[in-house]
Amino acid sequence: MFEILDNQVLAPQLHRLVVRAPRVAAARRAGQFVIVRLGEGHERIPLTIADADPEAGTITLIVQAVGDGTRDIVSIPVGGSIQDIAGPLGHPTEIQRVGRVVCVGGGVGTAVLFPLVKALAEAGNDVTTIIGGRSGEYVILQQELAALGDVIVCTDDGSLGLHGMVTAPLNDLLADEARRPAAVYAVGPVPMMNAVAELTRPLGVHTIVSLNPIMVDGTGMCGGCRVSVAGKTKFACVDGPEFDAHQVDFRELSARQKTYIEHACRIVT
Repeated sequence: MFEILDNQVLAPQLHRLVVRAPRVAAARRAGQFVIVRLGEGHERIPLTIADADPEAGTITLIVQAVGDGTRDIVSIPVGGSIQDIAGPLGHPTEIQRVGRVVCVGGGVGTAVLFPLVKALAEAGNDVTTIIGGRSGEYVILQQELAALGDVIVCTDDGSLGLHGMVTAPLNDLLADEARRPAAVYAVGPVPMMNAVAELTRPLGVHTIVSLNPIMVDGTGMCGGCRVSVAGKTKFACVDGPEFDAHQVDFRELSARQKTYIEHACRIVT
């Protein structure tokens, strides 16, 4: 059993859980994830390890309550527990010191972006993070990211930071040769990651995206998370979750993400 040590609300339907998981905390590296199962008969849910403290033996999970499984998880009180946490899974991020880096997070993707920003900053990179949300109340981890480098905030309604999408300030940075990054990392909705890839492609800026397709077992057996990368079939759970954005078939990925959209809408509503 894995004890819940802290459970905080970050934004509407979004919780940050600190969980006692010493073996996972000791082995985890930036970019990896776990698969969580609340108990027997419950759904298996993949979640990025947003942070870890090996000395305290804890990991941090940021969970969006969008269905029965995630709502059950975020409702666990401090002192409660999760039965199963499998991981760390997936390939860790290849962290190198390349100089100027821009990290782009859309919505809940900011939670996945945070450990990448932290690792890149610790490696000595000059990191600028661009994060966005529908409105100010949906923007998360702004202060934590500001401690690691410059932060640009965008909101759809203009209630916080710049009015518009995260791709606008990225385009400005790419257009300025003095501020152009050597690498870009993007995490968020598929259309946003696709747009980032198309902005950086003409300039040849190395771009990495972290994909979150439908995932069941986390071992590559079910095939639910398959994606086409450079014309070859890959599995996000074992070959990723990070891939070269310029090689990802975003059109196919977007179509696959819609496979269960009718069922997902019924769950949310």
